Amino acid sequence: MVPVGAMMRSPDGTAFDIHGPLDAPVVVLIHGLGLTRAVWQLTQPALVARYRIVTYDLLGHGQTPTVPGPTLAHLTRQLVDLLEYLRLPRATVVGFSLGGMIARHFAQTHPDRATAMAVLHSPHRRSAEAQAAIAARVVQARSEGTAATVEAALVRWFTDDFRAANPAMMDLVRSWVLGNNPVTYPDYYAILVDGVAEVVAPKPPLTLPTLVITGDQDYGNGPEMSHAIAAEIAGAQALILPGLRHMALLEAPAAINTPLRAFLDALPRI
Repeated sequence: MVPVGAMMRSPDGTAFDIHGPLDAPVVVLIHGLGLTRAVWQLTQPALVARYRIVTYDLLGHGQTPTVPGPTLAHLTRQLVDLLEYLRLPRATVVGFSLGGMIARHFAQTHPDRATAMAVLHSPHRRSAEAQAAIAARVVQARSEGTAATVEAALVRWFTDDFRAANPAMMDLVRSWVLGNNPVTYPDYYAILVDGVAEVVAPKPPLTLPTLVITGDQDYGNGPEMSHAIAAEIAGAQALILPGLRHMALLEAPAAINTPLRAFLDALPRI
């Protein structure tokens, strides 16, 4: 039996934590690019009394080693391997940003293992202009290093008032991004550019219960994308949060936690 409550590692080196009742429904929280599993620190408390919560560091992030030439398939395989190591046959997956792409890819490639899904602030098909802009950021990260992109990211991720009023939070998030290996970080950034095509218009279509959330000021992963994701999944709900950007889960945690908890509580217990 895998112990609960302390950071552990799976055989491939994935750093993970488990909290919550051992017999509760399993919910896996998947963080976004450049972050760590610590990004869920304000979400987990809202879920842990009722759910068995698994958080982990993606390949090449936090305390997990990288792999050569990472792809979206590598990140999905990491999730599958972790579930197999934990002897968890099925799980609800909650993915933020890049994590939302992983959740969708996992649901497409392993539909028997995905109970339900929440996709938070995650991309869909982009305009040519938006695709060129994110590709340029990957080039910048390769040529100038991780630090070259972090300040602009904080502006995209948090509202102006919140950034000004919460310098400690900005320092924390900045430290997560700057903690990435500058050599491998652009390889993972490129998955945001190239991997979207793998999760758009899935065939066969996804049918699992799904909640899709973004902020109305999340300009890189905006309402039109969330509505498009939901439109491709039968019965999916789309929720647009007013006055919030990319990092609503840290800026206004209740705006994420309340609908997420309601969505999870409404699922049949399998």
